[in-house]
Amino acid sequence: MMFLFSKRVLLSGLALTFAQIIYAQQQKLEQYYPSKEDVVQSYIKQQRLDSLLKTIPLNASIHANWQQDNSFWYVKHLPDNGQEYYYVNTVKGTKEKVFDQQRLADGIKTATGISVHELKLNINKMFFSADGKSVTFKMDSTWLQCNLNTYQCAKTADTAYNWYDSSRPLQSRTYRWESVQRDSISPDRKWSAFSKGGNLFIKQIGGDQEMQITRDGSLDKPYGEFSWSPDSKHIIGYLINPIEPKKVYYVLSSVPGTTRGQLRSHEYDQPGDPFSTYTPYIFNIADKSKIKVDADIIDFFGAPAAHWRKGSDRYYTYEKVDRGHQRFRVVEVDVTNGKTRNVIDEKTNTFIYEQRLYTRYLPDSHEIVWITEKDGWRHIYLVNDITGSQKLVTKGNWVVRDIDSVDSKKREIWFTASGINPGEDPYFIHYYRIGFDGKNMVDLTPEKGNHSVVFSPDRKYYLDTYSEVNVAPVTVLCKTDDRKKIMQVEKTDTQALLATGLKMPEVFVAKGRDGKTDIWGVVYRPADFDPAKSYPIIEYVYAGPQDSYVPKSFSPINEMQSIAQLGFIVVQADGMGTANRSKAFHDVCWKNLIDGGFADRILWIKALAKKYPQADTTRVGIYGKSAGGQNSAQAVLFHSDFYKAAVSACGCHDNRIDKQWWNEQWMGYPVGPHYEQQSNITNAGKLGGSLLLIVGEADENVPPESTYRFVDALIKNNKDFDLLTVPGADHTDGGPYGRRKKRDFFVKHLLNVDAPGREIGEH
Repeated sequence: MMFLFSKRVLLSGLALTFAQIIYAQQQKLEQYYPSKEDVVQSYIKQQRLDSLLKTIPLNASIHANWQQDNSFWYVKHLPDNGQEYYYVNTVKGTKEKVFDQQRLADGIKTATGISVHELKLNINKMFFSADGKSVTFKMDSTWLQCNLNTYQCAKTADTAYNWYDSSRPLQSRTYRWESVQRDSISPDRKWSAFSKGGNLFIKQIGGDQEMQITRDGSLDKPYGEFSWSPDSKHIIGYLINPIEPKKVYYVLSSVPGTTRGQLRSHEYDQPGDPFSTYTPYIFNIADKSKIKVDADIIDFFGAPAAHWRKGSDRYYTYEKVDRGHQRFRVVEVDVTNGKTRNVIDEKTNTFIYEQRLYTRYLPDSHEIVWITEKDGWRHIYLVNDITGSQKLVTKGNWVVRDIDSVDSKKREIWFTASGINPGEDPYFIHYYRIGFDGKNMVDLTPEKGNHSVVFSPDRKYYLDTYSEVNVAPVTVLCKTDDRKKIMQVEKTDTQALLATGLKMPEVFVAKGRDGKTDIWGVVYRPADFDPAKSYPIIEYVYAGPQDSYVPKSFSPINEMQSIAQLGFIVVQADGMGTANRSKAFHDVCWKNLIDGGFADRILWIKALAKKYPQADTTRVGIYGKSAGGQNSAQAVLFHSDFYKAAVSACGCHDNRIDKQWWNEQWMGYPVGPHYEQQSNITNAGKLGGSLLLIVGEADENVPPESTYRFVDALIKNNKDFDLLTVPGADHTDGGPYGRRKKRDFFVKHLLNVDAPGREIGEH
């Protein structure tokens, strides 16, 4: 009987069987319209399931705590918040419990007088002695050292150890909106440079005499952002025309202990706002002369860092991203005359994906590792910074996702990519290394699935965790040099998960608007799904072009599956205009955020309903937050023939009101009439479905007036809608209360039943 039960439970977690599909197609399906009591029971079951799922430990990933000898320990989570501690010897390929947890609990009580359950030690830091005979660990704020033979424990202050964060890339990078670190002291440590009265001064270290280099600066237009040449003979600086950032405001209505609203403000650049400008100059210390660099004024991202050519004090380069994101340059400057040359000069008719621009300078070989989409896919190039010659390192109809590290000695690049393996989800991330010459590319993660890799401190070993949205994670330990699998460290057990009756999500693929491109998404169904009935569809949307969003790793537990339990089929898909596919796929968003990928989403949902008639396309809802809030409102403004109800949380309803850096990246600069034409506010009169708006009154990400102006336009157009303002809340979907109101809204408008209130508490 146990075998039959397990098999039946397993089947319940899969997509519809072929027999169920045929049955559904032969029958005239009854639309699922529950009674009030049915809905009450659905809410009760949903809450019970949500609570039960929180108690099931999935161990979908492990956190390796690496030791200096490449061994590591990790915590395995058990039911009822229990933990077990395991030690892995990478050389021997063995795994064992770190200690006898009951004996350790006894030792802790003897040493501290505090009783602790053996499965709830809650150790968050731990390291081993050199001989492995004792362990030092931290519980809460107390450090203890324990002999692993006798289990005698004692408090200790000897807590110094090397901690390695393997989750970080080997080589970090500086993003362009981060300030550049500069040293006012010259490399020979003889001079300091500083601004005084808006002009450049220098003085000898330890001396008092100041020497003035410039005289035309002022406090209104000062010289600043100074950095030195390697030979300490020149200073790079900028004549700055500072622009004070504009502010946005909001009112806190409900501050405890007050009787008046509290006005708040913060600096916030919006599309089209002017920026400070920087004119680059070169200053010669010997003769106190200055040369204006023969280059465009920098009016975007502030003063850039200088990268000096190795072996030369004459040439340096800097990066320039033009406002509007249609041109990127690496500019070489000759400090003797201010003449410039473009080492890299990329131009595009749409946008350069600035948020993922990548450059790494290799001064020893006069090379730059650069990532660009200029050939139609995101790939790695190797650029000679003297000749400007460019060599394509990776190529093909697939996408480089990120750089882990560049090994200039071995001339290898370690990176992640997706879309290489045929017959696999093109968004799955795999880890690779490749030679600078584009040869000998090695896949460190050949198994099918979405991968996450962490390396040991010396990178001789790595842990690879891979899964699919409906396939449980596996974590394996491998050797880096030959990719040999040493052992399986963990595999997630789904038995308890499936025993709840939860249905695993299904991956669904259908063609997009061009009839050729695959659109990938996921489908969640209620646990008590009846194949003889058709259910309303709810789409979770976020179409921000900065990434892709459909879950690819194991994800049976999330808000989508929770909403499904109330009697919905909940879906999510990445349409055209989002990232991590081809440049052409991405370019759909250019000056076109009104598109939102809806042409693909609607076709995808219709294809789902064609395969599964239980998906009722006459009752479709949609919800999203932030850019997804903009998208969900767009659905009932521009596609109300398909979408009947929408919940929009903290939406950027007009791209002129939202943040500059995000909106100009996709909508372009200068701000043109297309901004107004695509505004939800401008188009409020087109509302054709039911709409719930949610906004936090203290939103510092998307100004609250974005929603309030939309509300104003809806009122002026005599449109019916619902509004939930959350006092004191920042960028939010309303928290637990907002999420409940969202579910209630869909129950009312798609199932035609008022959501239960106190009835739930009475059961």
